[in-house]
Amino acid sequence: MKFEDLKIGMKESVSKTITETDVILYSGITMDINPAHINKEHAKQTIFKKRIAHGMLTAGLVSAVLGTKLPGEGSIYMGQELSFTAPVYFGDTVTATVEIIELVPEKKRVYLSTTCTNQDGTVVLTGKAKIMKR
Repeated sequence: MKFEDLKIGMKESVSKTITETDVILYSGITMDINPAHINKEHAKQTIFKKRIAHGMLTAGLVSAVLGTKLPGEGSIYMGQELSFTAPVYFGDTVTATVEIIELVPEKKRVYLSTTCTNQDGTVVLTGKAKIMKR
């Protein structure tokens, strides 16, 4: 899709069920071995009472939408504001949705709202992305 094909209000999403394997692999790749993510006994003592997925693992689903669906191929991810609003637990199905909220034709910039929800409709992440599109 070319910049000229984009319209305010266009929306796309992807969904993924977060598994223990996803969290362990993410921990190894990023070196984020916070026990809240990987240690069951430690996690029982936290406010969440069980292990949670990394917030940035959830944010990675936003990147998947931006790079593959909207704006898609040819997009350069320039920036992201994020707020993590609720935990993601193992077994949660997270849906990442992006919506075009602003287009700047002279610079070929695309601004999108970014939201992730779980299977119950609880918002677990909100934000805004800035993309350069050829």
